Amino acid sequence: MPYDWTSSEPGATALELRLWPHQSLPPKGFAAFILATFTMATLPLYGLLGTVLLWGLLPFLLIALAGIYYALRRNDRDRQILEVLTLTPQDLHLVRHNPRGPEQEWQCNTYWARIALHEGGGPVPNYVTLSGAGREVEIGAFLSEDERKALYSDLSGHLRRLTQTPT
Repeated sequence: MPYDWTSSEPGATALELRLWPHQSLPPKGFAAFILATFTMATLPLYGLLGTVLLWGLLPFLLIALAGIYYALRRNDRDRQILEVLTLTPQDLHLVRHNPRGPEQEWQCNTYWARIALHEGGGPVPNYVTLSGAGREVEIGAFLSEDERKALYSDLSGHLRRLTQTPT
């Protein structure tokens, strides 16, 4: 699961949820993919060694490889998202660290906070939102559908425990 719960200290009531997109291509896999792509793309050119035609085709191969390299690097930079939700008995605080651009923050009293799972009508299926303090914010939109369902279940359980008043 690309999210985890931590508490600040044992027995503490404050919890922190950290969410990030799944990183499916590690650096070694990236290097292997680029090398394999280059090798497979040059196979047809080996028959053209020593001819002028090789020099006519080689720039197009290198441009295509550079395009793949750029696209993968850009995708890696765009996945550098981190959402941190801090839950305390008094308030919820959500901070989204964007790959480009400013951080986004949302804060609400825990008692008035509501979590919702929108099965349809959102930008993705099973869209999870938090609402309170006059705003509704998304959380974990980059997670898979099953992960969003699990997040909703976990988050609603933790929120329910925090808002229950001891008798």
